Amino acid sequence: MFDGYDSCSEDTSSSSSSEESEEEVAPLPSNLPIIKNNGQVYTYPDGKSGMATCEMCGMVGVRDAFYSKTKRFCSVSCSRSYSSNSKKASILARLQGKPPTKKAKVLQKQPLVAKLAAYAQYQATLQNQAKTKAGYNALLRYEGFENDSGLDFWCNICGSDIHPVGWCAASGKPLVPPRTIQHKYTNWKAFLVKRLTGAKTLPPDFSQKVSESMQYPFKPCMRVEVVDKRHLCRTRVAVVESVIGGRLRLVYEESEDRTDDFWCHMHSPLIHHIGWSRSIGHRFKRSDITKKQDGHFDTPPHLFAKVKEVDQSGEWFKEGMKLEAIDPLNLSTICVATIRKVLADGFLMIGIDGSEAADGSDWFCYHATSPSIFPVGFCEINMIELTPPRGYTKLPFKWFDYLRETGSIAAPVKLFNKDVPNHGFRVGMKLEAVDLMEPRLICVATVTRIIHRLLRIHFDGWEEEYDQWVDCESPDLYPVGWCQLTGYQLQPPASQLTTLQLKEELLDGEDYNFLQGASDQESNGSANFYIKQEP
Repeated sequence: MFDGYDSCSEDTSSSSSSEESEEEVAPLPSNLPIIKNNGQVYTYPDGKSGMATCEMCGMVGVRDAFYSKTKRFCSVSCSRSYSSNSKKASILARLQGKPPTKKAKVLQKQPLVAKLAAYAQYQATLQNQAKTKAGYNALLRYEGFENDSGLDFWCNICGSDIHPVGWCAASGKPLVPPRTIQHKYTNWKAFLVKRLTGAKTLPPDFSQKVSESMQYPFKPCMRVEVVDKRHLCRTRVAVVESVIGGRLRLVYEESEDRTDDFWCHMHSPLIHHIGWSRSIGHRFKRSDITKKQDGHFDTPPHLFAKVKEVDQSGEWFKEGMKLEAIDPLNLSTICVATIRKVLADGFLMIGIDGSEAADGSDWFCYHATSPSIFPVGFCEINMIELTPPRGYTKLPFKWFDYLRETGSIAAPVKLFNKDVPNHGFRVGMKLEAVDLMEPRLICVATVTRIIHRLLRIHFDGWEEEYDQWVDCESPDLYPVGWCQLTGYQLQPPASQLTTLQLKEELLDGEDYNFLQGASDQESNGSANFYIKQEP
């Protein structure tokens, strides 16, 4: 498919004469940059390699620019000529003290320039290393292309087109060079044997491990309790309709046409086992269906994400206490909030000050250890804009004044979750993220801010008002390439979406796939891959 073969290797040097017997020089790190100078190829010298003299033509130059592991030849031509019939004559001429060529003399003047240019490039490479990491995707180069990056390509390393070295031999398939470089090596088989012997590669059971990691315990027809998307204060019974990459399409049990659905991950805090609501005192909408439909069964409780056990016997959250919380109806904001009810097992019902319904139908449930609730003053300390209660006029908002005016107390700081995992996220990193306001959609996104374990997720191509605050361990964040791996539809940035929707309209009514012929990097096989619709 990729006009080539699969291979992994640490060394990019060409093969040299079989007569070499000198001690090999340790290769430079593969991540050092490559520069070109006067037609010669260099990598940044490490200060130890020094100079070298070609044993074939006598040219002197930077040792690192020479060919073969022992750096004995200035070019592939000299390496090959060394074993030819003219080898003896060339060696004799060199031993007789004949001067090097003009080209060799010029090359001697290049090391300092090469070092300075390469060092600047090397520093830039180090600074940009984080930006080259892309989740499941790897930037690949065909063996034999050496320093030519013209045909480098990104590929999902977990895809079906990637195999460990030795797979072709074991499968009885030919291992051939890309057509564009077939002329480069006269004995391709010998080149491969030398390059691939001892090379690092994928484990032999890699594809099996990938397949096993994509087996999920949730199955269609399982019943769960899930938040009512129209009334956040209560839960309803829903049935698993489908499972894609651990994401569940749940259909509310009372939906006759099976269109009233809700998407979430199997480890989402929004789903629970049957009977959970009653056990902790949470509101629950009873189903009009008096008995289970044929084939439906309750999901085993052990399959759901476990919450941290808490001790509510001592100092604990109380009704009326104030705090700051991410608004589940507007995830770009952190708001002034109040604990409205304390449930069992550490769960709390919370309301957003100034916008609560009289009947409490817009209260929402967070666990006491949830990373979506914060102590009073969190936003001010971390320079985040806190959304004041709707209609509150004493701006800028001051917690001290507000607590005094409302006769309230702040929830004790020590009761909040202060664990911050070493998550590794950095500002500017790309990822695939669920739009939690439309949870069936997964979009191209960027991390724009990090506050401890809290990430500000921006959906590429959309305004900042659609940004969402998400925890670093959220099951709704995925590495680049996850959608392609699992077959889930990835929504592109808004600007691209408009163009693609226009194409779809132009082709509407025609039996034609406008993505026909697209590469694996562009599509996961769906004709409407970029169009907002259910996976």
